[in-house]
Amino acid sequence: MVTDKPGYEHLIQFLTEHLSLFEQRGPIIAGAKTLGEVLEESIAEQIIQLCTQHTELEMNHRSMIVREVDGILYDFQEVLASVLEQPATAQQTELIQEISLLIKNLFDNAIADLMD
Repeated sequence: MVTDKPGYEHLIQFLTEHLSLFEQRGPIIAGAKTLGEVLEESIAEQIIQLCTQHTELEMNHRSMIVREVDGILYDFQEVLASVLEQPATAQQTELIQEISLLIKNLFDNAIADLMD
């Protein structure tokens, strides 16, 4: 559905182009979320919003989306494995949120193609 499309390749390329941002460490703030938590929560929020917006999706489509998102999240966790437990900086959080929006956009486009 999505992971076999060129947009997904561009998304991974976008992440790898910004890997240097994840080498930076900010001040440790008590209670700050880790990069892994920010990544999971941000992607989950966008997928929940996606499913809420697309009420026409059948359960099998939603299940397919969840499987694809799990694969995307796994790929991102692999790329960021060495820093997932670090507290997220504001810039890192912003980039992760941007990536999450791009993921949602990929699925929005795939859903539009599916429903045509």
